[in-house]
Amino acid sequence: MQQDETPVNPPKLTRTLNWKVFTKNTVYILIALLVFLFALNLMISSFQHLGKAAVETILLATSNPFTALFIGLLVTAIIQSSSATTSMAVALVASGSLTLEGAIPIIMGANIGTTITSTIVSLGFIAKRKEFIRAVSSGTYHDFFNILTVIVLFPFEYFYGLLSGISRQIAISFFSEPVTSDPSGFSFFGKGFDPIVNFLVSHINSGLVLALISFALLFGSILFFRKVLTDILGLDAQNTFHRFFFRNKLKSFAWGLITTATIRSSTITTSLVVPLVAQKVVKLKEAVPFILGANIGTTITAFLAAIFNSNSAISIAIAHFLFNLFGVILFMIVPYLREIPLKLAIQFGRITRKYRLAGFLYILVIFFFLPFSLIYLNKDQNLYTEVSYERKNLTTGSTVNYAVIIQDGRRLAEYTWMYYQESAGKVEPNQIVSVFRRKNVLFIDNELFEFKEVGYCRTNEMMGAPYELCVENILPTFTINNNEFDSVYVFQKFPITYNREDSTTSVVFINPAKNMILKKERYNKEGKLIEMDQLKSIVNK
Repeated sequence: MQQDETPVNPPKLTRTLNWKVFTKNTVYILIALLVFLFALNLMISSFQHLGKAAVETILLATSNPFTALFIGLLVTAIIQSSSATTSMAVALVASGSLTLEGAIPIIMGANIGTTITSTIVSLGFIAKRKEFIRAVSSGTYHDFFNILTVIVLFPFEYFYGLLSGISRQIAISFFSEPVTSDPSGFSFFGKGFDPIVNFLVSHINSGLVLALISFALLFGSILFFRKVLTDILGLDAQNTFHRFFFRNKLKSFAWGLITTATIRSSTITTSLVVPLVAQKVVKLKEAVPFILGANIGTTITAFLAAIFNSNSAISIAIAHFLFNLFGVILFMIVPYLREIPLKLAIQFGRITRKYRLAGFLYILVIFFFLPFSLIYLNKDQNLYTEVSYERKNLTTGSTVNYAVIIQDGRRLAEYTWMYYQESAGKVEPNQIVSVFRRKNVLFIDNELFEFKEVGYCRTNEMMGAPYELCVENILPTFTINNNEFDSVYVFQKFPITYNREDSTTSVVFINPAKNMILKKERYNKEGKLIEMDQLKSIVNK
């Protein structure tokens, strides 16, 4: 009896072991997070060093929103990670290689592409006839939900800029984000990664190689992050899902959001639902709120990629969240609409039970054949104009040459201007802006030019400084460097107050027919010409 009562303390040993495991996993998570942020910083730098031809290719590929949509779908379907695709979209916007409007269709396509995994998982039940219909229904519900969301929201973004407009306004109001993309202002943790990034950039003189390295690190960190957190949460156990995640709609939605945000992968969480529905552990209607919550939770990656900076990268994260939020509101809350994706998924499950090859054809057509075909058919539809300028500083006598790629046809009366500047023998992207034309109004870099009668003035404000912009003259013809233009408007821009020593007055020559700046003159406080930008050549490509 005395020996049987000898005290032992196994719980203490268990607690010690758990603490060690917890500490180890926490270190792994922090390492994965740091690698992710470093990879994104390196990716942004690599995009800035890809060169003129590569950035023109990106602009051409994404200038057509339909093409951009299917690029996002195809890339995500191939790499099976919407987190990597959205992170790359954030990096492109932050580097100044892509506008917010050009990135949003990519995000929409990524939302559809990420559903391929759950659909493939559902086809794994093809040998089990009774379970197959339920598996396909649960596997394709996420597909139909995202496809329908794109069908509803894509036209609003295409014609009216719904998501881009709202997300940009939120970013400006709450994050003090500038309207244009300035790649020089992007960094994580201040300048913490700059020494390493600068070292790699200086020793690897290839933007493409840097981009490939950064993508490998980015994708690897996401996969490693998922694995560690999946092991911690024990998400491989189906009874865990059943006990904790599907008790009611609100809890199911919340758990889908929290779980996906934690492991940063809707691919894993939605795919794990498929066998539960197939084996009648959970009904499809009970799983729907969890899938929709996962759709919101997956937006955490874009926020994580953008939250440490104050430039336009935050707008794409907000747009991603709004897109998924509007979809959830439409197809979860609106009574009649919420039945549509559910009925489509169930009906498709019945079709695949009757025609087993239907599921495989669906994957090939929706995720591969259709995107490839539409990208190929639209590849030559967008032309652009390259305009070369010369900037003379009359005070120092220095001269700088730069070019602007004007890409039109993205959508109604919208243009993308990509600025390039010569530096150290290289021509690299410097800034990207969106330009809008609405009847007699032209928006350039948050400046509003109205083509009205001579003497018309308008008060505006930029960076907190009020100024007045007036129509000084309308020239019937204007010739510059052997290029002749008709009906050129001459605008004079001057600050309302001269409190600052560096206050300047500008004269801008704009051709409304081509929506193009032809010449810009800047005068100091005393009225002396100090700087002049003027057009050198125009090449249509």
